[in-house]
Amino acid sequence: MRAQTADRIATGFFYAGAGVVVLILAGLIGYILYHGAGAIDWSFITSPPQNMKEGGGIGPQIFNSFYLLFLTMLITIPIGLLAGIYLAEFAKPGKITEGIRLSIETLTSLPSIVVGLFGLLIFVNYTGWGYTLMSGALALTVINLPMMVRISEEAIRNVPMELREGSLALGATHWQTIWKVVLPSAFLSILTGIIITSGRVFGEAAALLFTAGMSSPPLNFSQLDITSPASPWNPFRPAETLAVHIWKVNSESLIPDVRRVADGSAAVLILVVLFFNISARWLGRSIHKKLTGQ
Repeated sequence: MRAQTADRIATGFFYAGAGVVVLILAGLIGYILYHGAGAIDWSFITSPPQNMKEGGGIGPQIFNSFYLLFLTMLITIPIGLLAGIYLAEFAKPGKITEGIRLSIETLTSLPSIVVGLFGLLIFVNYTGWGYTLMSGALALTVINLPMMVRISEEAIRNVPMELREGSLALGATHWQTIWKVVLPSAFLSILTGIIITSGRVFGEAAALLFTAGMSSPPLNFSQLDITSPASPWNPFRPAETLAVHIWKVNSESLIPDVRRVADGSAAVLILVVLFFNISARWLGRSIHKKLTGQ
């Protein structure tokens, strides 16, 4: 009886803790959406910001955020996945493996402002690129890569050994087993890691202040020459993201409707992250069903 009572009390504490977290999250999201939803309309989402007069929008900042996400994950996913496969399937205990794990743990604990200063020194000044999308993407890769490696490794390690043994017993090679059996089985966990790292791209501001910059040139979507400074597809141009724009508006903006722009920008950022997470999870489950036939 005492064991059952203790179990019920412990379960109650667990539910209470989870409830508190959900309430805090719901309150935070609700507060942001309540204050910012009124500012969101098509003009606000598509028009460029204003420097001195009211009525500006966040169109270039939204595009820059998505483009930066694409560039960052284009670098992070292949490297992180390959490193995770190596650590889970091929790495043997030794000094090299210990050095790799120590490097991953060290990079995971670095503050983003330190990564931003590192990016300013290497990607902005040393390369001569200046404040560019590519500099920001490489800085965010430094932040996201350790997490991507760890999540990929854990997802691959959690695949039951029986699946590997069954594949090898049927005559498949080690690489065929990894590609055809292990990765599809670990797909949902790996996708979760991609979602988590992608969310950090949208929310990161400190590192991008020193790498991608706090300004965005007028974007001409009819300009298809990727080397042109006016081309939105040029990765070597300054690009203020939505998170950086929120910080800039709240800290130094002189526009009369600063509160409207800040609240609306924060609400859009929350909605984009929620939509991206929900869509990615739905897509991941759909792909997993097709791959496994379940």
